Amino acid sequence: MTIRNTRTGGQILIDQLVAQGVERVTCVPGESYLAALDALHDSPIDVMICRAEGGAAMMAEAYGKLTGRPGVCFVTRGPGATNASHGVHIAMQDSTPMILFVGQVDTGMREREAFQELDYKAVFGTIAKWVVEIDRPDRIPELVARAFRVAMQGRPGPVVISLPENMLTETAAVADAMRIEPAVSWPAPADIERVGAMLASAKAPLVILGGSRWTDNATKSIARFAERFDLPVATSFRRASLIDADHSHYAGDLGIGPSPGLKARIDGADVILLVGAPCPKCRPRPTRCSIFRRRGRS
Repeated sequence: MTIRNTRTGGQILIDQLVAQGVERVTCVPGESYLAALDALHDSPIDVMICRAEGGAAMMAEAYGKLTGRPGVCFVTRGPGATNASHGVHIAMQDSTPMILFVGQVDTGMREREAFQELDYKAVFGTIAKWVVEIDRPDRIPELVARAFRVAMQGRPGPVVISLPENMLTETAAVADAMRIEPAVSWPAPADIERVGAMLASAKAPLVILGGSRWTDNATKSIARFAERFDLPVATSFRRASLIDADHSHYAGDLGIGPSPGLKARIDGADVILLVGAPCPKCRPRPTRCSIFRRRGRS
């Protein structure tokens, strides 16, 4: 990597978004991150200005859900950050990659109850995968790259990055980070064969779909898979779109208030193939689930 000329923290930050392939950000402008807004003015990134932070964050969450790469939102400190918490919470529950940048008071004013100061790690710690405050401009490439990796890797989710006002105006000479791509995993051939054997011998199998990163091709493939092996397919909370409700193998939705018939079908299943989601009966502790106790890890 080549160290670039001295830049402000705001310019370094926006250059990292460009390096990560960000094409659009949503925001409600605020004085706490003016240096970043100045850098956005001359960047190729499309800036969508919103009337309220909740809407801006939800737009970024939707962008992440549609593209598979983090939706990016900027909001100002204090009330702006708390208003944006709606979108962060949705991203966490829907496993959506998202990055929320929030303004912060000058580092020299921290812990003095400065105007609209918040402890973002305390505020967002339970609804985000990672919360970090960047205190030096030379660490921006490192931490932004890590934020993209955390947001996309494993179970995707939101990351919150706090931007002290003085850090955005300070300067540094630092190289840009490389573009982050999530590692892709897939089952081993032996595991696929084991699943096939279990389904072939099952008398009452059931497939449950959930999780994120589903593409049109993936949903069509799972529908063909269900048809080929004559498998009933249910969807987990907020995942009703993964199979058409009028599909011949659709078994119902396990969201809020599932039907008694579907509950009975789960209790009576001898093999449950759970694709992309935690167990709907015991999230997040599958070892305590009655299904897992009866059937092991099937």
